Amino acid sequence: MDIAPFIDDLVHEPTQTEGRGVDLTAAGVHRVAAPGRVDFGGGELEAADLEAVETEPRNPDDDYEWWHLDAGRYLLSYNESLSAPEDVSLLVQTREAVRARGAFHPTLHVDSLSAVPLAVGGAGLRLKENARVSTLLVG
Repeated sequence: MDIAPFIDDLVHEPTQTEGRGVDLTAAGVHRVAAPGRVDFGGGELEAADLEAVETEPRNPDDDYEWWHLDAGRYLLSYNESLSAPEDVSLLVQTREAVRARGAFHPTLHVDSLSAVPLAVGGAGLRLKENARVSTLLVG
């Protein structure tokens, strides 16, 4: 099944659709600055305070900048959005290029593309704006 028609705001469709599934790209990285709250009934549910991780240029002439992520946990947001029919089951997973460099996010069944928790290990990770970080697949 071709899922590309369900995805809006692709950065570069030919590249993002060349493998199986559709690659998703990094739009933003945040860290949790103050805790949120989760209770049994949802009456005291409160969002965490998030702090954007700033980007830095690698070279002065670069069009896109880099996030310098130390080991830790972050929230990763995507450039793309999703509008799939309810009867289509979709799965988002970490791309091998990211896993091979010591970072990952959980594999999730999704019906929308909200931020996912990103774990960065070891010496950290340099992540470029619009990097392909995840793959959306029929699940």
